[in-house]
Amino acid sequence: MTASNPSRDESFQRPGGPPPGGVHLDSTAQIMNSISSHLAGRLSLVALDGRRRPGPPALVLVAHGSRDPRALTTVRALMDRVRELRPGLPVRLGHIELNEPLLPDTLADLAGAPAVLVPLLLSRGHHVKRDIPEAAAAAPAHARVAAPLGPHPLLVETLYDRLVEAGWRPGAGGAARRASGVVLAAAGSRDPESAADTRTTARLLAERLGVPVVAAYASAATPTVPEALRALAARGRHRVAVASCFTAPGRFATQCAEAAPGITAAPLGDHPAMARLVLHRYDQVLAAPETTAGPALASA
Repeated sequence: MTASNPSRDESFQRPGGPPPGGVHLDSTAQIMNSISSHLAGRLSLVALDGRRRPGPPALVLVAHGSRDPRALTTVRALMDRVRELRPGLPVRLGHIELNEPLLPDTLADLAGAPAVLVPLLLSRGHHVKRDIPEAAAAAPAHARVAAPLGPHPLLVETLYDRLVEAGWRPGAGGAARRASGVVLAAAGSRDPESAADTRTTARLLAERLGVPVVAAYASAATPTVPEALRALAARGRHRVAVASCFTAPGRFATQCAEAAPGITAAPLGDHPAMARLVLHRYDQVLAAPETTAGPALASA
């Protein structure tokens, strides 16, 4: 089976501009829109001659896995949000390790149906470049692999909202702004492209917040969160928050939070922008021409 990726994401918006997404609807309109979307999805499966068309490829969320029970609960909540946004789309979950179902088992359970694997990972690295494509290639059905979720404006939107929820004051100005900074805490990887992706996310978040943002890592890369905090303090930035660049709670997210001296944002979780980002990566794959070459991961 083939495992491929779309080309560069052309929907990347100007950082600091209005957040992606549609207008907010009242509850009645949301209900009507959900019903309309569901009916449209069902009708799209029926051809003009009355024969049933093949359904869309399954969307398989690929989570890393964690011994922290909150991780599985969080990923399942995100999966529910994705289903709400795209009624009729088969959405499944597979883990790289530590939790069930494992990814190979999920792919086997699809019984030969095609799938698009969307990594719930926030940068390029070994899992995205090797483990997930190898699982797709070994699947009993045709499977393609999407790019990781970051960097992307929707990821930055989620990070921003989580900081505000934790107590960050976006309207602070003058002396407060000059004394402020953010540490973007991520898992870390030995792959230099992973660090490059995290630094890009940090830069985009800095443009959104208007204060310096330093990328830091829980393992395999430097600086660590304490080192990043000291670096910001040396620049006179003593009002520092930690943004959690983790999909769900787990050992690394907890480790980074414990090193924070003040405001610490929650992991990304089931934020609505994350569900939209998952579907965006899925749609990218379907819109891209297939290739038998290895995955060319999108950078945005």
